[in-house]
Amino acid sequence: MVIKERTIPLVLLILEALCRRLPLNYPKYQQIIEELGRRRAGYQGEVALDYYLRLLPIDKYLILHDLNLPDGDYNCQIDTLLLTPEFALIIEVKNMAGKLIFDTDNEQFIQINNEKEKGYSNPISQAERHQEYIKQLLAEHKFPPVPVDYLVVISNNYTSYVITGKNAHKVKPRVCKSDAFINKIQFFEKMYLNPLLNTKDLRKLSRLLVKKNTIPTTYILNKYGIKKKDIKTGVFGPYCNHAPLIRKKQKWFCTSCDQFSKDAHIDALKDYFLLIDSKITNKQFREFCHLKSIDTAKRLLLYINLSYSGTNKGRVYFPKTFPW
Repeated sequence: MVIKERTIPLVLLILEALCRRLPLNYPKYQQIIEELGRRRAGYQGEVALDYYLRLLPIDKYLILHDLNLPDGDYNCQIDTLLLTPEFALIIEVKNMAGKLIFDTDNEQFIQINNEKEKGYSNPISQAERHQEYIKQLLAEHKFPPVPVDYLVVISNNYTSYVITGKNAHKVKPRVCKSDAFINKIQFFEKMYLNPLLNTKDLRKLSRLLVKKNTIPTTYILNKYGIKKKDIKTGVFGPYCNHAPLIRKKQKWFCTSCDQFSKDAHIDALKDYFLLIDSKITNKQFREFCHLKSIDTAKRLLLYINLSYSGTNKGRVYFPKTFPW
């Protein structure tokens, strides 16, 4: 049973908004572009794995996708978590091309693609950190000590991998290609036979994880040292991405391609909620979208059916769901 559906990760939406709103000469713009590419590939790999996840017995497995759990100043991001009465399984998905090397002696993860070698964060070390996080969470909330294990799934069918080093025998059972996923699940089922979580425990644990699932929008901004003043304001053209658009004949007009748009401000608001704040006032909306009229700003905000609280100058608008 899927408890938390897979949706486009919030961090991916934030990175996309940054690529629209940062000047091309921003010092870390290329790094942001590269992370966006990696995260897009990762998300596509996770979606591809869903084909195999649907083969799991619906009455035995609880499935939670894309968990972002607070860990002090950091974020514990789990691609997929499986819960059963006997064990919990963390699934990390890698959608990478070429040849992947898991070096257990040096705890390195290396990709060789097009004759180029590049190192990345070790998914084994990452999975083990997440493993400890879930164990501590279980203990902190007085759950039975159900075993927590992990599996790294390589979703690119054309990718090869090797596992080297003295600890390779420990890692090999916990890495597989996506077409071997179900066989690996059976490996864990044979390893963990003692049911420790009852139905009530599983429901309670699922609710706890969904409740804790959050990622502050400032996480990526802080990572790249981005200030609000770095973010470009204005409404962008939906056809040519020119900015800023101007109000003309009660619509948004692009002086670059001479096209009109009725609701181009909606995308601007989405970027605001992703990058600036989860709520907005009439004044902030006017400043961000380069509007002069208070009445026009109010009408546009009400037209898109945002929730709001407060009155007059104290009124703030916010989306009913987030991401919006």
